[in-house]
Amino acid sequence: MREDEQPLSGGNVSDGVVRIGDTVRRPAGPWTPAVHALLTHLHEAGFHAAPRPLGIDDQGREVLTFVPGAVIWPDRFALVEPTVGLVRVARLVRDFHDAVKDFTPPPDARWQVLVPAEGADIIAHQDLAPWNLVVGGEEEWAFIDWDTAAPGSRLWDVAYAIRGFVPLSAHPDWRSPDAAARLRLFADAYGLDETERRTLVPMLGRRTRAMHDFLRDQSDRGHQPWARLWAEGHGDAWRGDAEYMEERQERWKRALLSG
Repeated sequence: MREDEQPLSGGNVSDGVVRIGDTVRRPAGPWTPAVHALLTHLHEAGFHAAPRPLGIDDQGREVLTFVPGAVIWPDRFALVEPTVGLVRVARLVRDFHDAVKDFTPPPDARWQVLVPAEGADIIAHQDLAPWNLVVGGEEEWAFIDWDTAAPGSRLWDVAYAIRGFVPLSAHPDWRSPDAAARLRLFADAYGLDETERRTLVPMLGRRTRAMHDFLRDQSDRGHQPWARLWAEGHGDAWRGDAEYMEERQERWKRALLSG
């Protein structure tokens, strides 16, 4: 490692990620050209809450602009607990979806598909979660870790984001007593219509359970880092959250469709 390289930690998959000055260097893969095309499009469309791609370095690593600030999970999660913070996240997700809707992937695009999505109306981020939201100054909120972006749907992305940001969690440390109200707030701020709300309710549990199934299958195959995450209990957390959501579908429906 070069003397000017600063390893970056955080998240569950950060091996080989370093900072050099105002740039981040990450291991590249077959999906990198398509992801860079996506990020370039977002910036050209006026969505700047994402890193800007800067090419490939002499070690074959992708180069991105460094996003200043700190990831909010778990120590700064309070930033999205006030209604203003949760509303801002929902609108940021909507801004991304509006910016990406006109994106045409390169004809040879290859994506890193971890969990097959329901629908394919956009190139979705696929991991819109508190561990991928960096908060710096007042105007510096941005989503990072776009390497698993892949065809998906707006609601598939929204369902995943709701699990993390509302949050809809079975864990006693993260279970929100006003989860239903916060779910409604997120949906309103994002701008979901009635049909989308009805579709979203059962998708919440399916999207969360899909992560459990992915980790289980990857662990069975001995694939890392997923086998490690499974052994650490991440699969149990996803399954518990899925059951929590599924058992309360009528509650979520009332929250989203009342009034």
